[in-house]
Amino acid sequence: MDRIAIRDLAARCIVGINDDERREKQDVVIGIVVHADLRRAAKTDAFDDTVDYRAIKKRVLSLVEASSFRLLEALAEAIGRACLEFRGVEQVEVPGALRFARSVAVEITRRKEAP
Repeated sequence: MDRIAIRDLAARCIVGINDDERREKQDVVIGIVVHADLRRAAKTDAFDDTVDYRAIKKRVLSLVEASSFRLLEALAEAIGRACLEFRGVEQVEVPGALRFARSVAVEITRRKEAP
């Protein structure tokens, strides 16, 4: 599988378990790696043959900015599920949904389930 990486996507959301973390949005830095077969797009140079990573970025930003999670694991899971809804995406990794980029990180990998 080929990979498209979206790195250091900055957003603000409510995340955490402490009262002070639940009151105000915090900065999070998100990484996303989507796996898809990009051979056709590479041959045709046609937008319709690739994964719309701009739309993925917008969807993730919208989701995160409107969200309220207690755990980074839940935030990463929601991001992963949203990415798997896009045409052509077979697997997604969220290698960073982290607060203050140099602190704790949660990494998940999810695959699209067979129908």
